[in-house]
Formats: sequence, structure tokens, C-alpha cells
Amino acid sequence: MMHPLTWFSMGMQMARLGADMQVVMAERMSRMARGDTAAGMEAMRMVSEKALALGEVNARLMAAAASGRLEKVGPEIVGLYGRKVRANRRRLQR
Repeated sequence: MMHPLTWFSMGMQMARLGADMQVVMAERMSRMARGDTAAGMEAMRMVSEKALALGEVNARLMAAAASGRLEKVGPEIVGLYGRKVRANRRRLQR
């Protein structure tokens, strides 16, 4: 069982992730609304990033299940997505 402070920390990370995701989604939608070549490239990038992130998360889940530490992989996955979303936020806000 996870320590209560671990749950709190993960909850705070998820709240930040949610706020950052809203910014990334708004930036991407405004770029795609232009309909130019850059918008198409952004759409392709978005889809490929999501597929790669899903593969990475699945690999972590399988490794955690195989090693018997499945209950500890949640914060790891939230951190992984958080880093990717923050990187997109920085890139899109330039």
C-alpha cells in the first residue's frame, strides 16, 4: 500500500498535468485552426507522440507487473506524462 503523502503528491502532479494539458490543447487547436502546412505537421506530431507515450507506458506497466511492484508505477507514469506535456507546452508557447 502506498503512503498517504505519495497519494497527495501524485494528486498534485495530476492537477498540474491537467492544467498543462489544457494549455497544450488550446495552443494546438489554435495552430490547427490555421489549416496551413505547419498545422498538418503538428497534427502528425501529436498522433505520433501519443502512440510513443502509450508504448512507453505499456512497457513500464509490464516491467512493474513482472517485478511485482505494480502499485508503485502510478506516480512514475504520471511523471512521465507530465514531463512530455510540459515539454510540449514550452515548445508551443514560443
